[in-house]
Amino acid sequence: MNTTFAQLKSQKNSFDKLNAQLQKLNGNQQQQSYGDDRMWKPEVDKAGNGYAVLRFLPAPQGEDMPFVRLWDHGFQGPGGWYIENSLTSINQQDPVSEYNSTLWNSGVDSDKELARKQKRRLKYFSNVYIVKDSANPQNEGKVFLYQYGKKIFDKLNEAMNPQFEDETPVNPFDFWSGANFNLKIRNVEGYRNYDRSDFSSAGPLLEDDEELERIWKSQHSLQELVDPKNFKSYDELKTKLYRVLALDGGVHAPKTTAEEDEPAVMDFKPKFKEASAPEPKSEDSSPSWSNDDDDDDMSFFKKLAED
Repeated sequence: MNTTFAQLKSQKNSFDKLNAQLQKLNGNQQQQSYGDDRMWKPEVDKAGNGYAVLRFLPAPQGEDMPFVRLWDHGFQGPGGWYIENSLTSINQQDPVSEYNSTLWNSGVDSDKELARKQKRRLKYFSNVYIVKDSANPQNEGKVFLYQYGKKIFDKLNEAMNPQFEDETPVNPFDFWSGANFNLKIRNVEGYRNYDRSDFSSAGPLLEDDEELERIWKSQHSLQELVDPKNFKSYDELKTKLYRVLALDGGVHAPKTTAEEDEPAVMDFKPKFKEASAPEPKSEDSSPSWSNDDDDDDMSFFKKLAED
């Protein structure tokens, strides 16, 4: 049932429901559309630094959650490039994840290294309102889809679940009691780093409810990004995987076992707990495969594939 704007304001985006979903993800642990004018990406200067202020928006009209999570793969083999959405994004078996589990469980170091190179990459998408974009001021005051990684997602989660008693939980996706997000990008050893990004004090995005309602109704569908129609079938992906890796159905051919068929899990250990973990047995449980916030990785892979 579609939510009205009045209901949205009265329920303040169902903080408890949203937080429960975040905790579910924490316990369980599409590839970007290039040239899509719905997407916003921050620009950086020649030194690799960038700054923008944005507001994460509530769930779009008719949808339950203000974000969606997607996994993809991007790697090169003897037969070319494999750049595809992972079916694990929609809770289905994916041939690359199965194959990587086979490699990892072989116990052979070279197989494990290959599995690392073929790991899944985690992406999130949300609607955002651009408060400040000095590099492209024409974007200010507009609504876009924003793709981000686990590091920024962790900051959203930490805002809702602060570590210390003197910190007040904030729903960063709320129009009225949320907070603007100060996106601060640095170049650290050749990679984009978001550690200094933070939230401003909580408060309404705007005082004008009519304008807020206009913004809410102008949001882009998130569920469309995880529509099964945007994913190739298991057989199509398996055929492409075999071609890219020059597999012949013999040595190192993907196979499915009960263990490999278990759903993927994510490792969301709090960063302040430096606990050592046992050696992982599969792609999905390997902390060394954790996704970084390198928003340009898919662009990089796509460019190489086209060269």
